[in-house]
Amino acid sequence: MSFSRWKINVNSMSLDELEKEAMQLPAPSRALLADKLVESLGSAALDEIQKLWAAEAIRRRDEVHSGRVKPIPGDDVLAEVRRIVGR
Repeated sequence: MSFSRWKINVNSMSLDELEKEAMQLPAPSRALLADKLVESLGSAALDEIQKLWAAEAIRRRDEVHSGRVKPIPGDDVLAEVRRIVGR
């Protein structure tokens, strides 16, 4: 999928404006853009992101183990999402 038809002068846009424009792309183009942005971070940034996600996973696991958070079965979550979006 090509971004060539989406000619935008990003040098004159704020981050909020750029985000708003990017959100108007079709979903497959947004996914491709997201992949390209993540790839552009380099291995050091990706390692840091991976560490942050690991820390988040551990924090969430600990919340469940301590009883502070009660897990919700995936089927229940999906049913609620379908109810909300009307499917």
